[in-house]
Amino acid sequence: MKVFESKHHFDYSWEQVTAANWQKYPNELSTHVVSVDILNREIDPEKQTLRTERLIACKQPIPRWLRSIVGGDECSFVREISEVDLKTKKLVMKSENMTMNHLLSVKETVTYTPDPSLENTRTIFEQEAEITAFSSFKSICNKIEDWSVERFGQNASIGKKGFESVLHTLTEKWEESGVLVKDVGSSIMKEFDEVNDKTQELVHEVTEKTSTVLSEVRKLGLWPRK
Repeated sequence: MKVFESKHHFDYSWEQVTAANWQKYPNELSTHVVSVDILNREIDPEKQTLRTERLIACKQPIPRWLRSIVGGDECSFVREISEVDLKTKKLVMKSENMTMNHLLSVKETVTYTPDPSLENTRTIFEQEAEITAFSSFKSICNKIEDWSVERFGQNASIGKKGFESVLHTLTEKWEESGVLVKDVGSSIMKEFDEVNDKTQELVHEVTEKTSTVLSEVRKLGLWPRK
């Protein structure tokens, strides 16, 4: 197993980075990401968390020697699960490859947190990937893992530049429209409120229907029984 690690910062607030994260793809630099689909989204109003599951499709050329081992085409799929925690101001994204995972496993964890020294204007990005190749021959495993770490590093560098571009573009749009992204939680909390309102409406509706049914039952002398 080989480990890839990276740490840097973005000169934007955690709220801005978290809001822009959903608009990260597509961008003009990270062309290897061809599609992103949301599979599931869950909101916990009490914990103030948003959990999202996405399917990411990537397409990149691979060396001929590797293609002869793994076969298949150049398109691969990645399952990503992320959680935004508004209370702790932490965004954690965990992903794992679904394609050819019996030959190569790539488990990545990305974390976005405010910089303690510049909490309102800078966000810390931390990335770790565990890369494991499976083969009867150790030399082949090492070669695949070394290549994967190198490719991962290239994509990470391109991804950082691409995200910087997205952040810059979105910030300009926010400033032009007079929108200040001070609290990414505002949109999520709006969803929390909508969920709570719908829940209250449902409870009220059920209570009314239950009262009506009980009233009819009492008229028929079926309840309560003595």
